[in-house]
Amino acid sequence: MKLGLVLEGGASRTYFSVGAMDALMEENIFADYVIGASAGIANGVSYVSRQKERSLEIGMKYFPDKRYMGPRHLLNRSNKSYYNIQFVFDDMPNVHLPFDYDTYQKYSKNVYAAVTNLNTGKTEYLNIPGDDKSWAVLIATCALPILFQPVKIGNNLYMDGGITDSVPIEKALSDGCTKNLVILTREKNYIKKEEPALKLAAFKYRKYPLFTQALKARTENYNQSHRRLLELEQEGKAFIIAPQNTAGWRRTESDPRKLKKMYDDGFRFVKENLNQIKAYAT
Repeated sequence: MKLGLVLEGGASRTYFSVGAMDALMEENIFADYVIGASAGIANGVSYVSRQKERSLEIGMKYFPDKRYMGPRHLLNRSNKSYYNIQFVFDDMPNVHLPFDYDTYQKYSKNVYAAVTNLNTGKTEYLNIPGDDKSWAVLIATCALPILFQPVKIGNNLYMDGGITDSVPIEKALSDGCTKNLVILTREKNYIKKEEPALKLAAFKYRKYPLFTQALKARTENYNQSHRRLLELEQEGKAFIIAPQNTAGWRRTESDPRKLKKMYDDGFRFVKENLNQIKAYAT
C-alpha cells in the first residue's frame, strides 16, 4: 500500500490543515507521498520535514506582522503581491523559523505541487525539490490571480494550482497511492458558488485565452471534482478530513485567535477520528 496525503489550498483557511497535519505528526502518521495546491502544500512541506508546530508559529507570530502580508506589498513595484515574497519565502525559512532542509530532502522526491500553466490553461504537477531554497514552485502554486504575479519556471509562466485542480487526488492515484488522506479547507459537502473576482481575473489575464477559460470554468470544475472525491471516499480510495463549519473563515485572515481556532478544529478532527484514520492508513 502507498499512502498519499492530498492537501486543498485556501490561503489562511489552510490553518485547519496545519492543525490536522500536526495531529498526524504527533501520532507518527506520515504519508509516502504528499501533493497539494497553493497554501495547502506550502504548509505541507513542514509536515514532510517533520517540523510540528512550525506553521502554527508562523501564523501566530508572523501573520499579524506587517512584513508578512497586506495591500502595501501588492502596491510595491518590486513585489506586486499581497504577500511579501522576500519575507515569506526567503527570510522565514532561512532566518526566522529555519526549515529543516536535510530532513525534507530525504522525502522530497515524493512531494508535488499543482500549478496552472498560463499558456495552456492546464494543470501541471511539479516536484518541490529539497535543494531549491528560493521555493519557486511553492510561490507558483500560491500565486493567486490578482494577489500575485505569474511565476516563471523554465520557459513557462505559472499561477495558483487551485484554479484547475484544487484537490489533486487523481494525480496521487495515478502515481500509485491506493489510499489517500485528503484534507479539505471547506466543508465536506461544500458547493462552490461563482466568485465575482473570477471575472476581474479573467479580464486581467485576457492575453492568455486558455488561462481565461480555466478561470471561467473553475467553479464548475471544482464542484465536479468534489463530487468525484466523495465517490472515491465510498470506494475506499480517500479518507476525508474536513471542517464542520467555515463560516467567517477569510482567505487572508491574519488574526491569531481566528487562525488558532481553525488550527484547533483540524487538530481535534484527527484526534476524534484517530482510530478510523489509523485503521485506514495502515
